[in-house]
Amino acid sequence: YTPPDPLPPGQPGDLIRTEPSRLVLEPSGQLGAIMATGTRIMYRSTDARGNPMAVTGTYFEPYNDWPGQGPRPLIVYGPGTQGQGDQCAPSRQFNQGIHWSPWLDLAFNYEELFVATMVARGFAIVMTDYQGLGTPGLHTYVNRVAQGNAMLDAGRAAMRLPDTSLDPHGPLAFWGYSQGGGAAASAAELAPSYAPELHVVGTYAGAPPADLKELFPYADGSALVGVVGYALNSVITTYPEFEQTIRAKMTPRGADLLYKVQDQCIAETITKFMFRHLQPYFKEDIFALVSQEPFKSLCDMQRIGKYKPNAPVMILSNRYDPLVPWGPARQLGLDWCAQGADVQ
Repeated sequence: YTPPDPLPPGQPGDLIRTEPSRLVLEPSGQLGAIMATGTRIMYRSTDARGNPMAVTGTYFEPYNDWPGQGPRPLIVYGPGTQGQGDQCAPSRQFNQGIHWSPWLDLAFNYEELFVATMVARGFAIVMTDYQGLGTPGLHTYVNRVAQGNAMLDAGRAAMRLPDTSLDPHGPLAFWGYSQGGGAAASAAELAPSYAPELHVVGTYAGAPPADLKELFPYADGSALVGVVGYALNSVITTYPEFEQTIRAKMTPRGADLLYKVQDQCIAETITKFMFRHLQPYFKEDIFALVSQEPFKSLCDMQRIGKYKPNAPVMILSNRYDPLVPWGPARQLGLDWCAQGADVQ
């Protein structure tokens, strides 16, 4: 997981290194199986500031043939919220299924069940870890550009992986829910400009957090209060010029939140921060703060829906979702439709 420094010369999507990866549903590997051969990959991508970065992930080569017509499709899978600690990286989780260490550092690889179903049906899958999850540096949680690029370059990397059943020009689709839904939606709209050579045939964006400003009222008092810490750490990592401004608005309790969640997986964050209110973490009214600078511009930079996807998109969102608001997901569809995109 430690990239070469400096990175070798190359293009986005180039493989830096690969190795076989054990695939299990639980630590013993005896209860069920993922019907695929796993390869852990490290590949080149581009962060939100345009700098090259190394990202890790897993490629799944199915045992089963593709039962449909044409070449085997590749699903680029964006995982949902895993946490901010390196131990939460999906490519690590597939080796053990369940992660546990003292002080409630617990993770269950909930994405493995979907992956196991898809590969059994003959889909090839590549799942990215996103920036900084597993690799050095802090994970840039819900950063629109970084995670969209990580998805697109994972697709490129899988197509360039030797000895697979993929056609390098074959069909590719994006899939994700929650954080992964945002990553899939971002990849869909960045594909025409960032990776126009990919044969994108569709996107499934489940519960995409399309407008981060709208997340704060939903996070307040919910099970996912702690993910606000992930998001603020992400902003500080990506835009360090605003770090002092952000930290100046936070109370000592808020600073403690940022410090603690940066090494946690989502189960620990939920257990230790759930149902708390956001205001004690901030010196000023948090709901007013997100409408003021620099917070307003920082949130607007992460808004999805500015660019037209070049393939059909399905957005799925529960109108009564208590964690990711339905309104911005609906607005994302309207924004894309206004540009002439094919949206359901």
